[in-house]
Amino acid sequence: MTLKGFFNWIIGVPIAVIGVGFAVANRQWVTVSFDPINRVHPFATVDMPLWALVFCGVLIGIFAGWYVAWRGNAKYRRATREAKIELVRTQQMHEREKREMQSGALAARQEQGP
Repeated sequence: MTLKGFFNWIIGVPIAVIGVGFAVANRQWVTVSFDPINRVHPFATVDMPLWALVFCGVLIGIFAGWYVAWRGNAKYRRATREAKIELVRTQQMHEREKREMQSGALAARQEQGP
Protein backbone atom coordinates (compact mmCIF):
# COMPACT_ATOMS: atom_id res chain seq x y z
CA MET A 1 0.00 0.00 0.00
CA THR A 2 1.35 3.37 -0.95
CA LEU A 3 1.44 6.42 1.26
CA LYS A 4 -1.29 8.02 -0.85
CA GLY A 5 -3.53 4.97 -0.41
CA PHE A 6 -2.87 5.03 3.33
CA PHE A 7 -3.90 8.68 3.58
CA ASN A 8 -7.00 8.00 1.48
CA TRP A 9 -8.06 5.41 4.05
CA ILE A 10 -7.21 7.69 6.98
CA ILE A 11 -9.30 10.53 5.51
CA GLY A 12 -12.00 8.54 3.68
CA VAL A 13 -13.16 6.21 6.46
CA PRO A 14 -13.92 8.97 9.00
CA ILE A 15 -15.75 11.01 6.33
CA ALA A 16 -17.83 7.95 5.40
CA VAL A 17 -18.65 7.27 9.06
CA ILE A 18 -19.68 10.90 9.60
CA GLY A 19 -21.82 10.80 6.43
CA VAL A 20 -23.63 7.64 7.51
CA GLY A 21 -24.12 9.04 11.01
CA PHE A 22 -25.56 12.24 9.55
CA ALA A 23 -27.95 10.28 7.33
CA VAL A 24 -29.18 8.14 10.23
CA ALA A 25 -29.61 11.12 12.56
CA ASN A 26 -31.54 13.21 9.99
CA ARG A 27 -34.19 10.84 8.68
CA GLN A 28 -37.07 13.28 9.12
CA TRP A 29 -38.84 14.43 5.97
CA VAL A 30 -38.80 18.05 4.86
CA THR A 31 -40.76 19.88 2.20
CA VAL A 32 -38.62 21.79 -0.27
CA SER A 33 -40.47 24.57 -2.08
CA PHE A 34 -39.36 26.09 -5.37
CA ASP A 35 -41.99 28.88 -5.32
CA PRO A 36 -40.69 32.06 -3.62
CA ILE A 37 -44.00 33.93 -4.04
CA ASN A 38 -46.75 31.72 -2.60
CA ARG A 39 -45.80 30.17 0.74
CA VAL A 40 -49.23 28.70 1.56
CA HIS A 41 -49.80 26.81 -1.71
CA PRO A 42 -46.47 26.66 -3.52
CA PHE A 43 -46.35 25.84 -7.21
CA ALA A 44 -43.59 23.20 -7.00
CA THR A 45 -42.63 21.24 -3.90
CA VAL A 46 -40.65 18.11 -3.21
CA ASP A 47 -40.81 16.01 -0.05
CA MET A 48 -37.53 14.31 0.80
CA PRO A 49 -35.46 13.27 3.80
CA LEU A 50 -33.18 15.98 5.14
CA TRP A 51 -30.07 13.89 4.54
CA ALA A 52 -31.00 13.48 0.87
CA LEU A 53 -31.41 17.24 0.52
CA VAL A 54 -27.96 17.85 1.99
CA PHE A 55 -26.30 15.14 -0.10
CA CYS A 56 -27.99 16.49 -3.26
CA GLY A 57 -26.62 19.93 -2.44
CA VAL A 58 -23.12 18.53 -1.98
CA LEU A 59 -23.38 16.57 -5.23
CA ILE A 60 -24.59 19.62 -7.15
CA GLY A 61 -21.71 21.62 -5.65
CA ILE A 62 -19.19 18.99 -6.74
CA PHE A 63 -20.51 19.00 -10.31
CA ALA A 64 -20.66 22.80 -10.43
CA GLY A 65 -17.04 23.02 -9.24
CA TRP A 66 -15.95 20.39 -11.76
CA TYR A 67 -17.68 22.28 -14.59
CA VAL A 68 -16.15 25.63 -13.63
CA ALA A 69 -12.68 24.08 -13.43
CA TRP A 70 -13.20 22.30 -16.77
CA ARG A 71 -14.29 25.54 -18.48
CA GLY A 72 -11.42 27.44 -16.86
CA ASN A 73 -8.88 25.06 -18.33
CA ALA A 74 -10.34 25.18 -21.85
CA LYS A 75 -7.65 27.56 -23.14
CA TYR A 76 -4.90 25.26 -21.88
CA ARG A 77 -6.51 22.19 -23.47
CA ARG A 78 -6.82 24.11 -26.76
CA ALA A 79 -3.17 25.23 -26.59
CA THR A 80 -2.07 21.67 -25.89
CA ARG A 81 -4.10 20.34 -28.82
CA GLU A 82 -2.61 22.97 -31.16
CA ALA A 83 0.91 22.25 -29.89
CA LYS A 84 0.43 18.53 -30.58
CA ILE A 85 -0.73 19.26 -34.12
CA GLU A 86 2.28 21.52 -34.69
CA LEU A 87 4.60 18.86 -33.28
CA VAL A 88 3.23 16.22 -35.66
CA ARG A 89 3.61 18.62 -38.62
CA THR A 90 7.20 19.40 -37.64
CA GLN A 91 8.06 15.71 -37.23
CA GLN A 92 6.58 14.88 -40.62
CA MET A 93 8.48 17.75 -42.24
CA HIS A 94 11.70 16.61 -40.56
CA GLU A 95 11.23 13.03 -41.79
CA ARG A 96 10.52 14.25 -45.34
CA GLU A 97 13.61 16.47 -45.36
CA LYS A 98 15.70 13.64 -43.94
CA ARG A 99 14.54 11.31 -46.73
CA GLU A 100 15.25 14.01 -49.33
CA MET A 101 18.76 14.55 -47.95
CA GLN A 102 19.46 10.80 -47.91
CA SER A 103 18.22 10.39 -51.47
CA GLY A 104 20.23 13.47 -52.52
CA ALA A 105 23.39 12.12 -50.85
CA LEU A 106 22.81 8.75 -52.51
CA ALA A 107 22.38 10.44 -55.91
CA ALA A 108 25.58 12.47 -55.35
CA ARG A 109 27.54 9.29 -54.54
CA GLN A 110 26.21 7.58 -57.64
CA GLU A 111 27.25 10.55 -59.79
CA GLN A 112 30.80 10.46 -58.42
CA GLY A 113 31.10 6.82 -59.20
CA PRO A 114 33.39 4.23 -57.63
